[in-house]
Amino acid sequence: MSAKETWIILGASSAIGRAFARALARPDVRLVLAGRDMDDLRATAADVAVASGAEAEPVFFDAVAFASHAVLAEAWGSGEGALNVVLVFGLMPEQGAIDADPALAHATIDATFTGAVSILHHLAPHLERRKTGIVIGIGSVAGDRGRLKNYVYGAAKAGLHTYLAGLRSRLARSGVHVLTVKPGFVDTAMTWGLPGLFLVASPEKIARTSLAAAAKAKNVCYVPGFWRLIMLIIRAIPERIFKRLSI
Repeated sequence: MSAKETWIILGASSAIGRAFARALARPDVRLVLAGRDMDDLRATAADVAVASGAEAEPVFFDAVAFASHAVLAEAWGSGEGALNVVLVFGLMPEQGAIDADPALAHATIDATFTGAVSILHHLAPHLERRKTGIVIGIGSVAGDRGRLKNYVYGAAKAGLHTYLAGLRSRLARSGVHVLTVKPGFVDTAMTWGLPGLFLVASPEKIARTSLAAAAKAKNVCYVPGFWRLIMLIIRAIPERIFKRLSI
């Protein structure tokens, strides 16, 4: 009997992570639900197991517990069969809070960028060995240009975009595809109550669109798609004008 296809969801206790778990759940799939909220992870594992018959394992994972990443990657990557990864975690304090407490800048970058690089770099050799698989990295349109209202979070996501592009080139040589997803505003706990949000996408739409884009081997995917045009316009604004805008 061939090994089950494995999907590791890093940040599975987030709204988007849960949406991915539900979208991926089927009897021939093994789900690794990795995150910090074990009660939430256990509940999601039970839900998808009952609904689909999928094997779902909750595992404690902390993006900034860097010393644990090698052990986790070895445990997850040591088997056989297709190995896939969805990375959805991040930290998005309000920019005003970061400006008042620079320690939050460090925390944002570690949780959103450094932690992602650490765990993916530990998983990369296992993906290369298996010569098959998909990595889906959830970035953000915030990473396309530094803006007054979220430039630290945007910088972390911009770093993630660049890292994923390089990882895409590396893993393509082994038959592994890396997709960078750039959502606009998403209906999650991180965005609840923030001013100026419009055309907010659901976590379920993010998961469905991302998986469809990965199946088509797309390299970059904006969700919803109109954000590609919006960000094209924003990137085209001259800096002398852009720095005066309160966006």
